[in-house]
Amino acid sequence: MNLRIGNGYDIHKLVPGRPLILGGVEIPHELGLLGHSDADVLTHAIMDAMLGALSLGDIGHYFPPTDPQWKGANSLTLLEQVNELLLAQNWQISNIDSVIVAERPKLKPHLKTMREVLAKTLNINPNQIGIKATTNEKLGPVGREEGICAYAVILLNN
Repeated sequence: MNLRIGNGYDIHKLVPGRPLILGGVEIPHELGLLGHSDADVLTHAIMDAMLGALSLGDIGHYFPPTDPQWKGANSLTLLEQVNELLLAQNWQISNIDSVIVAERPKLKPHLKTMREVLAKTLNINPNQIGIKATTNEKLGPVGREEGICAYAVILLNN
């Protein structure tokens, strides 16, 4: 069995007038993430981890923010496309582990739904996806509630 590991990171600014979407789930909050697509930092971090494990670069290469076709794109649709690249090379997801860093809102009530949505999109079992949420203890831009970031690690096998 061959194994590959990849890691990903993403951060987006919080602004009024945008929905807050994390792991494909809209979270009630007065602020949302600013970005060319839906700015789903968790899904973006997972995609970067997948692409990194495959030595295929990052999501900016496949879905550049300068390309109007990706404006407002649903990140789950982009995740499906990245998953097709993975499957085309005969790799399978062993597991994904991730963490979302945000001061607010509280994300714990939404983590199970995020796992289910991401698992359905990737056609894997929800128990293959770990999602944790933490704060930045009021430190830095995330701690000042200027943005939200996410980290992801993936293990692939074939």
